Amino acid sequence: MKKTAFSFDRVSFSHSNGKEALRNINISASAGEAIAIIGSSGSGKTSLLSLIATSLRPSSGSISVLNIDPWAISKRQLQRLRSQIGLVHQAAPIPPKQRVITAVLAGRLGQWPLWRSLLSLIYPVDIAGPESCLEKLGLADRLFDRCDRLSGGQLQRVGVARVLYQRPNILLADEPVSAMDPVLSDVTIQCLLEDARTRDACFVASLHAVDIALRWFPRIIGLRDGEVFFDLPAAQVSEDLLKQLYASERGVLPKQGSANI
Repeated sequence: MKKTAFSFDRVSFSHSNGKEALRNINISASAGEAIAIIGSSGSGKTSLLSLIATSLRPSSGSISVLNIDPWAISKRQLQRLRSQIGLVHQAAPIPPKQRVITAVLAGRLGQWPLWRSLLSLIYPVDIAGPESCLEKLGLADRLFDRCDRLSGGQLQRVGVARVLYQRPNILLADEPVSAMDPVLSDVTIQCLLEDARTRDACFVASLHAVDIALRWFPRIIGLRDGEVFFDLPAAQVSEDLLKQLYASERGVLPKQGSANI
């Protein structure tokens, strides 16, 4: 029986301004699962990922991550838990003047002792590891380049390489291929899926392009107005259901290469 990666029990979340982002969410995922989250802009996709990542705390309900209640443990234990969760951001939070290798090494900062983490910021404590991760994404030749010399799509791939290097038990990705062309998008998603599959990690991605979600992910969660509209195997997600999900967009389905909604 597969271990539970995370579970939500009647979870709601409201921002500090009082606006409700998620309402009564009941979902769970197992180790080794690959799940795509889709829905219109503002439907709650990023908030859902942030709750799994423990960077946000639910306003009500309970969350278990790797069989741990993140909000019932010490700060040190929470840091240890977070080191087992990797998040690929849509716009990677990488200092412009930082070298690519340093940005990738940052994936292990939460797992290394303090002395090694500090040393990695001055001099690379590992070269082969980051180079191997970048090679999978076609960026091995940019290993020692400064990040401000990269395009938006290349920076996204550096963010992916950082999470690959981290080797987390839960791999999260928030619009990880939004700045990439179709070929690179598929290569990157394939790389993330293969990494998660090899390590039996849970992989959850929020995606703008519905066609990418249906092509690569066996399970699809559709969010609408902060609620789970459907949670189905990809083969059961019909075009009619998708048009209902994107009713606020007049039923127009966002696809690879289309403008962001």
